[in-house]
Amino acid sequence: MANDGSVKVVETRLVDADEAEMRLDRWFKRHFPQLSHIQLQKLLRTGQVRVDGKRAEANSRLAAGQSVRIPPLPDAPPPPAEGARPVKRPAISDKEAEALRRRVLYRDSDVIVLDKPAGMAVQGGTGQSKHLDAMLDALMFDATERPKLVHRLDKDTSGCLVLARTSFAATRLTSAFRSRDARKIYWAVTVGVPDPRQGRIDLALAKEAASGGERMAVDEEEGQHAITYYTVLEHAHRRAAFVALWPRTGRTHQLRVHMNAIGTPILGDGKYAGQNAFLEGGAEVKRQLHLHARRIILPHPRHGTIDVTAPLPEHMRPAWDYFGFSANLKEDPFQALEF
Repeated sequence: MANDGSVKVVETRLVDADEAEMRLDRWFKRHFPQLSHIQLQKLLRTGQVRVDGKRAEANSRLAAGQSVRIPPLPDAPPPPAEGARPVKRPAISDKEAEALRRRVLYRDSDVIVLDKPAGMAVQGGTGQSKHLDAMLDALMFDATERPKLVHRLDKDTSGCLVLARTSFAATRLTSAFRSRDARKIYWAVTVGVPDPRQGRIDLALAKEAASGGERMAVDEEEGQHAITYYTVLEHAHRRAAFVALWPRTGRTHQLRVHMNAIGTPILGDGKYAGQNAFLEGGAEVKRQLHLHARRIILPHPRHGTIDVTAPLPEHMRPAWDYFGFSANLKEDPFQALEF
């Protein structure tokens, strides 16, 4: 019997079109948030949950129109005790919400591409009272679902960040990033000019034990495979270069570690290059990381291709003016390369 005296019965639900390719455990999390992972695993193991009449695994991918057998489930947990603090996201003001909406570069019924500002963390962490993940309600627009993160940018990196507006899109976009079907082109200023002017960096990366936050290091024995292509677009003698970067893998801080490893750190990257990341003179140049996710090209979840470019951010403009770099380059600098 349920708490209200009603009899709990077996239920069957059909998978909606926007839930196609969703994992079964995530489908249950969406529809029955009170059900724990352990409880679901027990129901799957005993065959009480079935998809189209057959046993299924937690990681089984669903298809639109499939029927999911739902046995009697545990009741929702009781409300928090009186005086307990409810878990809530940090408040976002109307002004902050509107500023975030103005940074939308592309939007349709499945996808949002946001021009993330430098200095905004994508997800929460130690000491992060404000972060994008807590502000996503401001980007719901006319949708009923909250947008979902499908990849990340470093806190200090600006530029194109992709959000999924539906569960269906989240599954497809996540797959595109994992399979490397997404092409991400970054702009950076380096201290010094890479030699040769165009090249491939193949150095494995691993987490490094360090205080003061996450840090990566080159580690050819224990590290994960990491490849970056780069090309110098313009340079200011030997002092600095305007460089395009194409990470073929998506390791944490990959571009920063790779460029520092070849002796030309990204301007403003004191975390990895210390004082070597800053130029003498040029007081006009900001002491921030000069790394910008300039362009994203990836398959649309339903049809065609998404191709979005983010404008040069305000904190990098002084460097462009100081060195005389062009901010209007639109072509893909890696288009002619064959792999």
